[in-house]
Amino acid sequence: MKVTIEDIQAAALRIQALAKNTPVMHSRLFDEASGVECHFKCENLQRGGAFKIRGALNFLMALSPEERKRGVVAFSSGNHAQAVAIAAAHLNVSATIVMPTDTPKAKMESTKAYHPKIVQYDRIKEKREEIGGKISAETNATLLPPYDHPWVVAGQGTAALELLAEKPDLEAIFVPVGGGGLLAGTAIAAKAHNPEIRVFGVEPELASDWYQSLKAGQRITIPPPLTIADGLRTPAPGEVTFPIVRELAEAVLLVSEDEIKAAMRFLLSRMKILAEPSGAVPAGALLNKKVPAGIRKAGIILSGGNVDFDVLSEICRQHK
Repeated sequence: MKVTIEDIQAAALRIQALAKNTPVMHSRLFDEASGVECHFKCENLQRGGAFKIRGALNFLMALSPEERKRGVVAFSSGNHAQAVAIAAAHLNVSATIVMPTDTPKAKMESTKAYHPKIVQYDRIKEKREEIGGKISAETNATLLPPYDHPWVVAGQGTAALELLAEKPDLEAIFVPVGGGGLLAGTAIAAKAHNPEIRVFGVEPELASDWYQSLKAGQRITIPPPLTIADGLRTPAPGEVTFPIVRELAEAVLLVSEDEIKAAMRFLLSRMKILAEPSGAVPAGALLNKKVPAGIRKAGIILSGGNVDFDVLSEICRQHK
């Protein structure tokens, strides 16, 4: 189950025909507000509006031709669902996607546009892993997890690989963390580039499974979190991702709901970057001075930009 820098480099070659090398942006105003020179890896401009295409496509391309013929099953609150739908359509693979009934409209509609079979469930009463596993067993399709697989972790690590190729002297990287695929892949890529680089995850206070788990030294499961950051509502760290993050990341930081919303407003109004709540979480940590002292130059992975207009409108109206 080990993931290496060679796995990430191989993934970068596999996915380059479809996944974009997204731009890295910088803002003097953000630097002044945060006290850190920050460089944003804009995965909100990625195909499908989020980094998830990297892991999904790498997984699908690593399957054998016979496995692809049997199709795949995935479960997701939105970004992974859309990524699987896009990658499956690109490779002509059938896909069934299990999505919660409270999936944001923008993510549901974008996923449907690629014509996968969608099965909905109640995330409070039902477990998506059980539903996906049952469908996989009945159809003989391969289960494509949103984060907890070495192929997915390797694919997600390609974002940091690109960021560090463009900004090789970063002292730290801040990444939103839900299941941990992006954080684990980032940590592997970053430490291979520079063993001294500092890697941090950031999650909402209302979804603090990673913070609690690292403090306890073992995976902790929390009730379904009700944070606005829908992409970070995982109840527990992944089995594959947790040991990687525990070994390579320095810490997981916490931000409040108001801090997430304020970061979204700053990114949109000052930098003209539309980030979904999950993607704005690391920016919230930096704007509110929650990072350790001594970091002068940092990278931030803006994981996605898929946000409903009604949610965005309400967040903007809350500005005082």
